[in-house]
Amino acid sequence: MKIIHCADLHLDSRMTTNLGREQARERRKEIIRTFTRMVEYAEKNEVRIILIAGDLFDTRSVSAMARNTVRDMIYSHPQIDFLYLRGNHDSDNFLSKLEELPDNLLLFDEQWTAYRYGNVVISGLELSEENQATAYNSLVLNHDDYNIVTLHGQAGTYQNKEQTYSIGLDALCNKNIDYLALGHVHSYVQEQLDNRGIYCYPGCLEGRGFDECGPKGFVLLDVDEQTRRAEASFIQIAARTLYTLEVDVSGMLTTREAAVCIEQEVAKYSYPSASMVKFVLTGEVEVDAEFNCDYLQDLFNDYFYFEKVCDQTKLKINYSDYEKDASLKGEFIRMVLNSELKEEQKTEVIRCGIMALSGEEI
Repeated sequence: MKIIHCADLHLDSRMTTNLGREQARERRKEIIRTFTRMVEYAEKNEVRIILIAGDLFDTRSVSAMARNTVRDMIYSHPQIDFLYLRGNHDSDNFLSKLEELPDNLLLFDEQWTAYRYGNVVISGLELSEENQATAYNSLVLNHDDYNIVTLHGQAGTYQNKEQTYSIGLDALCNKNIDYLALGHVHSYVQEQLDNRGIYCYPGCLEGRGFDECGPKGFVLLDVDEQTRRAEASFIQIAARTLYTLEVDVSGMLTTREAAVCIEQEVAKYSYPSASMVKFVLTGEVEVDAEFNCDYLQDLFNDYFYFEKVCDQTKLKINYSDYEKDASLKGEFIRMVLNSELKEEQKTEVIRCGIMALSGEEI
């Protein structure tokens, strides 16, 4: 039996943190399209179940396009069961707008719910403040079944501040779990749970920001019902991949020199033109160094679908160089260095001050 484990699709995410209006609209459509491609993959590969471990949507305000696309894909694939556990971003908005639930849309709630497929049993629970304390003790699983357990939250041995979505892995050990299907973490993670089972985050289907770089997709779980063994494979499906590329510009003084460094770094990698890339300037540079990030971003505008340039260099400041400097710049730098600001704040203030004194826009 083949099962797709996906999570954190965040359909209808605004996508405006980095992108302009038109690109944000295009990316919203691409994420919806990636969901449909996943379902098409399931059909082509005879997948029996698509298990959605939370955050199918991003906000309570679900667009008609996103809502109708998900509904239509479920209705048009009756041979596939869609098991849907809501996450912290989901609400009743999608379900309440359905005139009736499709027969192949199966839900979880705040009590353990289990669905049996021969020797494969899929159990799930939507965590809440009310059931957090008793959730693990009330989970009872048959030793002879292949047991998949679905939860949405941050896995760890200790509770975090957001207790509603904190998952205690220690409390789930030795519970006859073969595969713990999790959602909430946006990167692919697969680790051993105990001697019997593993836990897995499939990550999100599409990266939305540069905190979600790298390959994105879902997990294909192929279960042999007779031997109770399974093979879990990560399937990359994202339309675009996001990358963060650090560029060391130590010793450089000008925007042109930084551009040459970026060009050299890009040449080392074979990022597809459809990628989204953030260049991060790093290293230690002189106070007089000038790097115009807007200019650099425009310079590489034709390389990828989206580019962003950030300056995270550190200023190489020797106090003795300015101790007796009678210029306005020297007075300014001495004042900042003698202030009670944190070191990173001093660097940023000096950087902005030098730009202002040079007539640059801040």
